[in-house]
Amino acid sequence: MINLRHAVKHARSGNWARAHEMAQADDSLLGSWLHGILHIHEGDLDNAGYWYAKAHRNFAQHGTVEEELGKLEAELLD
Repeated sequence: MINLRHAVKHARSGNWARAHEMAQADDSLLGSWLHGILHIHEGDLDNAGYWYAKAHRNFAQHGTVEEELGKLEAELLD
């Protein structure tokens, strides 16, 4: 299984491509959420909505990329 904490660290450091590769390789709900967040960063909102749905998240209520990464990190710590 992919370490999503590392994927988030890659995103936060600006290595979006590596974060995206890692999110794509993780088929969990949290991996799908991260994948959606990365598509928000890319401006690909249709794809982001698809991944949010796979993650059982409400895309219409998403925050900024920074806010979403923070929420995801909080869930990873639980």
